Amino acid sequence: MSKSAYREVEVDLEVRRREQSADGVVTLTLADPSGADLPEWAPGAHIDLVMTPELTRQYSLCGSTASRTEWQVGVLLDPSTRGGSQFVHDKLNEGATVRVRGPRNHFALVSSPRYQFVAGGIGITPMLPMIEAAEATGADWHLLYGGSARSSMAYADRLAQYGERVTFCARDERGDEFRTTLTSILSAPQENTLVYCCGPEGLLDAVEKGCDAWPPDSLHLERFSAKTIEEPSDALDTFEVECQRSGVTLTIPSDKTIYDVAEEAGLDVLGSCMEGVCGTCECEIVSGEGDHRDSVLTDSEKTANQTIMICVSRSRSERLVLDL
Repeated sequence: MSKSAYREVEVDLEVRRREQSADGVVTLTLADPSGADLPEWAPGAHIDLVMTPELTRQYSLCGSTASRTEWQVGVLLDPSTRGGSQFVHDKLNEGATVRVRGPRNHFALVSSPRYQFVAGGIGITPMLPMIEAAEATGADWHLLYGGSARSSMAYADRLAQYGERVTFCARDERGDEFRTTLTSILSAPQENTLVYCCGPEGLLDAVEKGCDAWPPDSLHLERFSAKTIEEPSDALDTFEVECQRSGVTLTIPSDKTIYDVAEEAGLDVLGSCMEGVCGTCECEIVSGEGDHRDSVLTDSEKTANQTIMICVSRSRSERLVLDL
């Protein structure tokens, strides 16, 4: 399903089931209280859980794309939580209601005869529907799944059915074997193979370096937090944004984002992470050149310059025209 084919909704869903999937991980099954169908989605999609007006977090859908009445998310209780995972674990019990926005997908599964999936910890969640899709198309695939302890690795039982296609590397059982195996897997480009990786920043950095010699667009990443991106030396201090739909032109100063100024002007903009990670604030570029500082778009997508994340990105041209 293409990104443009998505039908986003904002709806109150009920926690139909809550299950303990590993130490510190709960899986929530969400459904419309009326039994209505939910929008279709594809592997790699995520939804926003709007827990309070000030607290919105993104979680990958990890159930089956075939289910039209239920969405599933797996949530790790993060010890460095900013409040989202704590709210899920403390408040979202069976029968509770939560506002949900989405689905949205910036980690789409591209058709390929072969896949190498790499997951670290709760980064396993988007891989589950990807594996289901790879199985359905008959693609050759393998998963390298690492975690601090086997007891903390969610969905291990569900993945065991795939036998040797899945390599489990729990640090408490196998030490640093995960890193050794990862280095071996990525040491040479594999023909007609795409690499999909989700997990903590250190893992993503290692996979990026490991794929340096692979063909362009072989690697697809999903980040939990923003990648550090240096400001270009020729960055503009100020620039104008023409909002084509709204008929308003905004001046963006050096100390404010496009999102900030648009919101202050009363425009209808959506945002969540404010770090360039979730893709909620994505806008279409009509003309002009974006200064892309997000951690969502791939390098080729940034070069294509078709969309921009207005919570962090700026402009390389004096005027940027957006579909806003």
